[in-house]
Amino acid sequence: MSSRLPSHHAETQRRAQASARLVLRGIALNAVLAVVKFAGGIFGHTYALVADGAESTLDILSSLLVWAGFRVAAVPPDADHPYGHGKAESLAGLAVALFVFAMAWWVGLHAVHEIRTPHEGPQWWTLPLLAFVVGVKMWFSRRMGAAGEEAGSTALDIEAQHHQSDAMTSAAAFVGIAIAIAGGKGFETADDWAALFACVIIAFNGVSMAGKALGDVMDTAAPARFEYEVRALALAVPGVFALDKVRVRKSGLSHLVDIQVRVDGNLTVREGHDIAHAVKDALLASIPHAITDVSVHVEPNPAPGDGKLQAPTPKLQ
Repeated sequence: MSSRLPSHHAETQRRAQASARLVLRGIALNAVLAVVKFAGGIFGHTYALVADGAESTLDILSSLLVWAGFRVAAVPPDADHPYGHGKAESLAGLAVALFVFAMAWWVGLHAVHEIRTPHEGPQWWTLPLLAFVVGVKMWFSRRMGAAGEEAGSTALDIEAQHHQSDAMTSAAAFVGIAIAIAGGKGFETADDWAALFACVIIAFNGVSMAGKALGDVMDTAAPARFEYEVRALALAVPGVFALDKVRVRKSGLSHLVDIQVRVDGNLTVREGHDIAHAVKDALLASIPHAITDVSVHVEPNPAPGDGKLQAPTPKLQ
């Protein structure tokens, strides 16, 4: 992290780098679990575990995309990207969603093949193995979800959902294998049906992931509560009478703000400029809000009795 960076850009860079390190830990976890699942599926005669192992392998590839997205997002603004490189984080999240759809199709196709092909029933010891996998995945999903909320990262939130989806897939495999073992002969395909059912869960989660990523890419407005906090900070600046337009959009780990403030119409240009600069400084200084760029437009406040109405102070609903 360069000490020459403004504090708001340096903070965004720090969070991007910390997020990238967490994603690398997730990659290492998926690599270990993929080996465990493949071994359990092959020697335990259960395709549900093999499919789960294939899913973990694909997770490694998708997580590498997220890691690369964070590395790009950490690059500060330059001449070609004056608003920074934050969109790389959202695009990485969208790529993960596409991987999830591809994974659901692949697992479903092979599950149908296994259902139609007679094979030996699963071994009992695959159950505690799956219970371990579910526990580890749920723990890491919660950890990554908390980190995503703290960093304001859509990609980390999607990664957390991805790990949770893996846990649900393993839980479905656990149920299928338990039915196959309890039912005995004639129930050998129960775990394959579980793998097929898991595809529905995976695809459903993929829709949710894609929606979040597309929202960022399409510059969906920030949540109302966040916009209210931006308004409150701006209105607290001395000399600001009211606000007109306030537009807040997310760009990776940061937010970009366009705001119109009303000031005394009798002020000089320099005095109006100073108030606008104070508004910008107040918003950029709110590090927890992760605002990295603010455009302030000054409007003269109408004098009392001139027939014009002042813009009302917004209230949080």
